[in-house]
Amino acid sequence: MDLVIFDCDGVLVDSERITNRVFCEMLNELGVEVSLEDMFQRFVGYSMAQCVAIITDILGTPPPEDFVPRLRRRSAAALVSEIAPVAGVSAVLKTLTVPYCVASSGEREKIRLTLGSTGLLGYFEGKIFSVGDVKEPKPAPDVFLHAASVMGADPRSCVVIEDTPVGVQAGIAAGMTVYGFAADTPERRLWEAGADEVFTAMAALPQLLTQHSRQACL
Repeated sequence: MDLVIFDCDGVLVDSERITNRVFCEMLNELGVEVSLEDMFQRFVGYSMAQCVAIITDILGTPPPEDFVPRLRRRSAAALVSEIAPVAGVSAVLKTLTVPYCVASSGEREKIRLTLGSTGLLGYFEGKIFSVGDVKEPKPAPDVFLHAASVMGADPRSCVVIEDTPVGVQAGIAAGMTVYGFAADTPERRLWEAGADEVFTAMAALPQLLTQHSRQACL
């Protein structure tokens, strides 16, 4: 194993329900009737540009020009006051003996905001890769391949930790082993997306990585 690549939202930081609650409220204000469950089905895992395209398809016209800036401001305010690290992730990061990094569909400013607000930023300084670094967002493999290249890792020897079907598909497309973290996403959807393994508690990850390393040596 050369590298462990973590997604950010929903894997390192418990942010998905916070940001999608705000997103849901603002879509309802636009007249788009969606629930929080709908948000997880239709928007989670995609970049902001992809989400805007989905909204445009629903409305038949692009959202107001100030929609995304307002969404970012309201989400940032909610995150700063409410966000927490995913349970057990700090302990996992302290025990990892292989290189690791974060590669997300989010923008770099948001990644740094959420990691900083949860005390995790120090683990990832110099090892943050975002959708802004590459041409195509997930489910394209670009951000994972970019992370592996910069970190000097063979994609075939990388393990991706993802919590969305879109992210799982991106990891598979990159030729990497993908573990699905089923916190907010049903396990079934991660299996169906092609995950090599699915787990529900972050505390289980070190053992999964150890098993992966042993199998790779056989």
